[in-house]
Amino acid sequence: MSENTEISPELLNDERALRLAKREAYIEAGTNPYPEHSEVRDYAADIDAKYADLPNEAETEDVVKIGGRIVAKRGQGKIMFVVVRDVTGDIQLFCRINEVPEASWELLKKLDLGDIINVEGIVVRTKRGQLSISPRSIVLLSKAVRPLPEKFHGLSDKETRYRQRYVDLIVNEDVRDTFRKRSAILSAFRRYMEDNGYMEVETPILQTIQGGATAKPFITHFNALNQECYLRIATELHLKRLLVGGFEGVFEIGRIFRNEGMDLTHNPEFTTMEAYRAYSDLEGMKALAQGVIKAANAAIGNPEQIEYQGKTIDLSGEWPSRPMTDIVSEVLGREVTIDTPAEELAAEAKARGIEVKPEWTSGKLIAEIYDELGEDTIVNPTFVCDYPIEVSPLAKRFEDDPRLTHRFELVIAGHEYANAFSELNDPVDQAERFAAQMEEKAGGDEEAMEYDEDYVRALEYGMPPAGGIGIGIDRVVMLLTDSASIRDVLLFPHMKPEKGSKSGAAAAKAAQEAGAGAAYAPNKVPTIDYSKVAIEPLFADEVDFDTFSKSDFRAVKVKDCFAVPKSKKLLQFTLDDGTGEDRTILSGIHAYYEPEDLIGRTLVAITNLPPRKMMGVPSCGMIISAVHEETLEDGTTEERLNVLMVDDAIPAGAKLY
Repeated sequence: MSENTEISPELLNDERALRLAKREAYIEAGTNPYPEHSEVRDYAADIDAKYADLPNEAETEDVVKIGGRIVAKRGQGKIMFVVVRDVTGDIQLFCRINEVPEASWELLKKLDLGDIINVEGIVVRTKRGQLSISPRSIVLLSKAVRPLPEKFHGLSDKETRYRQRYVDLIVNEDVRDTFRKRSAILSAFRRYMEDNGYMEVETPILQTIQGGATAKPFITHFNALNQECYLRIATELHLKRLLVGGFEGVFEIGRIFRNEGMDLTHNPEFTTMEAYRAYSDLEGMKALAQGVIKAANAAIGNPEQIEYQGKTIDLSGEWPSRPMTDIVSEVLGREVTIDTPAEELAAEAKARGIEVKPEWTSGKLIAEIYDELGEDTIVNPTFVCDYPIEVSPLAKRFEDDPRLTHRFELVIAGHEYANAFSELNDPVDQAERFAAQMEEKAGGDEEAMEYDEDYVRALEYGMPPAGGIGIGIDRVVMLLTDSASIRDVLLFPHMKPEKGSKSGAAAAKAAQEAGAGAAYAPNKVPTIDYSKVAIEPLFADEVDFDTFSKSDFRAVKVKDCFAVPKSKKLLQFTLDDGTGEDRTILSGIHAYYEPEDLIGRTLVAITNLPPRKMMGVPSCGMIISAVHEETLEDGTTEERLNVLMVDDAIPAGAKLY
């Protein structure tokens, strides 16, 4: 830093300000801290391997030239040690004042952690046995004006890690390794598919028909055609058009978009591989799923028995197939089939806390019980098959029982990894199923498919019998890298606007919140017209003070929150209640709040209620909400809810009186 560069006293403890001043000092001295040219001829891992047998205190005459980021720096006086990290690993610089040119030595003294440099020097091994480079020249390639974090781990930093993935990758080797493995898994998928005669193709992301799956879409506007479009929710219908056109095996690896919730295994933007093969069937798709996942597992060096979130998963051998009714029978403790009366199945579901609708058929009820209770019981890879027609609008029916379809889902560790069909190729049957889906959409089901007239027309030209499959790439990566959350395997997961953001609507919202003096999580169904609010009458019965005081109301900090898998209502909270141990509470408020909006908030909870199991998870307490009724436009009433939030300055565990 030049003597003319001055830092105001209030910025002396601001490291970013100090680094920006260094940047200015370099420029003033005629040094470009971001030069155009750089040269890298060697890499840390290659140097380490080549000179593994170099003895202590030995010096070579071999000149190497590396580039990388400074991640450690120590020493002073006449010797300095600097650790540089490149794409292959770390290597030490052993810097001695009498062997480094004066300009490079002066630069060394000014360099900060995070700076990126070019180093040319000879390979040596120190007295203590550390393989090193003894520099002969050092050039600054990029001045880092933000310091690297000292600690970048743990639950409290998860949001920062996902939002600033570039810093996460700099600091955490295990994160870099996960994404190297993701790349290798994708490559293995492609090699396997091509080696087995499939051709990779690309289909449109912008689509005019909501089809190929039952899901709520993202909607966008095509200005040139003045046309509303959907971001695709599946690639299926376009890929099967290619079978009609004469291709025998096609696949696509690409992004899918579904405007739905987020939890540990769901993200609105995700990657799938869909594949279709003419003259194949469900058995062919089982062989494909088993083969490609085993190939991906081998590609990253895993054994056939892997650990996933504390469970041992055996990927070896032939994976079994089980009818859905067998799994439902097992969890209910009685034999059920597609012939079991709907009223009996409804009673079994209600007895286990599953909400049912009176119009549901036996097939729909079996599928619902399986989703809520059966899937979680499966650990090792299992093809769950024989799906009811009610939940399989694109699958081919059984010839001997049209209530069932040729479909399977591959389930591992309680989660779905693949969905496959013997594909429906009867255009009349397909048209009827599309029509049924449109009736459901007219009844308010936003996820129902639309009638795809062109796809029906394609089928009328004749599509050969075929097998088709969709595999969730993100979930496969989670499984094979033992990652707990889908966000851990997405380089840049979608995040809510950063607090303090200064652009567009977020800026206006931040200003509004600042004016209010506190920020509260937005309710998805806010109350606006207070003239339509109905408040429940106050209790007429009095309660004595001793009875009231037995309820232990505490301020709790939300450390983590996510949607409970397979539940449309429940959010699972991890709370700091001031005791030093995490508290888990489940609350049925997902209709009103997104989990990411509640992380970091201060809520109120009753903490001395006995634990009760919800979806198999013990819930230890109750989140307090304010509930009222509102009159809707049609004259009916609807319950509304607002979670009670308090000032974040209130410490965790503070008791309410």
